[in-house]
Amino acid sequence: MKKLRLHQCGNFNERYEQELSVFETDFGRLWTCIGVCVLFGIVPFISSLYTLYIFNVIAITAIAAIGLNILIGFTGQISLGHGAFFGVGAYAAAILATRAHFPFLAALPAAGLITAIVGMVFGIPSGRLKGLYLTIATLAGQFIIEYVLVHWESLTHGTMGMILPPAEIFGIQIMGERKFFFLSFILLIIMTTAAVNLMRTRYGRAFVSIRDNDRAAEGMGIPIFRYKILSFGISSFYAGFAGALWAYYMTSITTEPFSLALSVEYIAMVIIGGMGSITGSIFGAIFITGLNELLRWITSILMNIHIGGAVSLTIAPLRELVFGLAIVLFIIFEPRGLAEVWRIIKSSFKLWPFSY
Repeated sequence: MKKLRLHQCGNFNERYEQELSVFETDFGRLWTCIGVCVLFGIVPFISSLYTLYIFNVIAITAIAAIGLNILIGFTGQISLGHGAFFGVGAYAAAILATRAHFPFLAALPAAGLITAIVGMVFGIPSGRLKGLYLTIATLAGQFIIEYVLVHWESLTHGTMGMILPPAEIFGIQIMGERKFFFLSFILLIIMTTAAVNLMRTRYGRAFVSIRDNDRAAEGMGIPIFRYKILSFGISSFYAGFAGALWAYYMTSITTEPFSLALSVEYIAMVIIGGMGSITGSIFGAIFITGLNELLRWITSILMNIHIGGAVSLTIAPLRELVFGLAIVLFIIFEPRGLAEVWRIIKSSFKLWPFSY
């Protein structure tokens, strides 16, 4: 008798542990290894300095976006203060490096912990507020942190900014786009792995249950206030860690970048990338960073065209217009974001030639 060859149309789990696996198949592990080899073995050596700069910004931005997705996408707590927490991490690293003489490897997690404490303080209203009211509370936190960074001149130097020493690891200075490329993407892989594994633990499952139905979660014995505060702390730690890395990358920081607009950008990354998806956070960071560079290029071209004084007035809101339009279009046509688009593409290759 001839043996029938069955075509695999999906993954069939036989144990609960299989549902929590990071990689569902050996094929996924193989392509992940190939992607890492290409990323570190080819990309930094064939890319221009400007391209490496964009890659570095994407890596740093993705770390912060992952933190916000843990808060919004997995726990269901909306925050409009993520840009301010990013700034807290940047200034914490600068102060620790210049005044306390912390080494680079100690300044990064220390800045993240300081930001986590600040984020947990501003997350206290989540115990009684949610939805729009919590959003307004975190918006107040954004403005309070901005005010402190500008006016506490004895600590932050106000509008004068701060200059950081070069990042140094075991006596090796990390300077230049190529060296920082390796550093930023290694840290991105570490932080992404930590976030993925966090979602596989009871803490991650508690976050998801609070997001889906906080009353039911409380009825099952989950202390929702404690977990909400923990979610704010983890999210702020990621923002502070990324802010500290950004400060070392830029070598000098001022208060201007850490505005409400930056917080809106991070929310756009989460929505466009896919809420409740760690991979979606990275996709969102790639999309928004690329869109920023595209708009900067278009703006520079339009500014060189001398048509009249009205041109500058029409260019000024171009960035906000495109950002808002992108968010609206994704919400209408693909509310699950780029992560869902990527899942559909993978499924189409996996299940070919079947349509289901």
